[in-house]
Amino acid sequence: MKNAADLYFSLLQGFINSLGDSTQESKLRYVQSFKWTDTLQGHVPSAQQDAVFELISMGFNVALWYTKYASRLAGKENITEDEAKEVHRSLKTAAGIFKHLKESHIPKLLTPPEKGQDLEARLIDAYVIQCQAEAQEVTIARAIELKHAPGLIAALAYETASFYQKADHTLSSLEPAYSAKWRKYLHLKMCFYTAYAYCYHGQTLLASDKCGEAIRSLQEAEKLYAEAEALCKEYGETKGPGPTAKPSGHLFFRKLGSLVKNTLDKCQRENGFIYFQKIPTEAPQLELKANYGLVEPVPFEFPPMSAHWTPEALAAFDLTKRPKDDSVKPKPEDEVKPVKEPDIKPQKDTGCSVS
Repeated sequence: MKNAADLYFSLLQGFINSLGDSTQESKLRYVQSFKWTDTLQGHVPSAQQDAVFELISMGFNVALWYTKYASRLAGKENITEDEAKEVHRSLKTAAGIFKHLKESHIPKLLTPPEKGQDLEARLIDAYVIQCQAEAQEVTIARAIELKHAPGLIAALAYETASFYQKADHTLSSLEPAYSAKWRKYLHLKMCFYTAYAYCYHGQTLLASDKCGEAIRSLQEAEKLYAEAEALCKEYGETKGPGPTAKPSGHLFFRKLGSLVKNTLDKCQRENGFIYFQKIPTEAPQLELKANYGLVEPVPFEFPPMSAHWTPEALAAFDLTKRPKDDSVKPKPEDEVKPVKEPDIKPQKDTGCSVS
């Protein structure tokens, strides 16, 4: 996948940059119209007569491929440690591509993306943040498996919940007709990982002999977990673009419900036999900061122009035959049918869904 994409990107550079000087614009930049559909806006494509638009759109879809590849790997029945690392790496790679497109290439478009289109700033930001959040889910699962300190797990969960909350806020000004489903998913994940944070924070408090506060923290985890369960149902019933994950049926989701209940029962028994502490009326404030395990996007750059671009190759293009009508506004009959992806779908529901 990477080799094929890099080959196309390097060839496309010849339509954007002039030979021998990457700061100068190629005379071929505007000779061809390119059309791409947008994730949230149905099957009528956006179009621009601009090779930069093609470069960005291809990069965007390569990033989406990495998210789908991560989902497929995460959906295997018995995922290995190496496969978990690949999931983690793929999501960070996707985040890096989205970030690079926003910072270095989308500003070069002569026609800025319209509201709700894939290349619009709010959507790109949401993709970057969600990729980081879902990569951190892998980190949390690993930390739990290796029985790291509850304080570290609580902090990672809290940071992850904050990512989901930030992504949801980024989409808050979009039209509900095509953002409601995505936002519902982000909200339920925020509730879920906040519940995780309160659960493991409760374990930390108990270890510090603060049993009353631990009980209140676990009660808050129980409340948030119930809210996440309710949101899972609402999410499944919400209409909108994109696939529908089923996080409530995922083992990682169900395990938290049992963990919260068992830990709360333990705290209440300990308080009844040993501590006799008063249970606070207010939940403890989570002021947790993870010093390890935080995800940053992998830096990304497009490959340089292909060596196949020579003065002779460039001279072979006859610009007098370019279309006279530069209008590229798509027509209703230009609707593009969805492409099936039988070889990239996960074998089972992972509870995660970026694209």
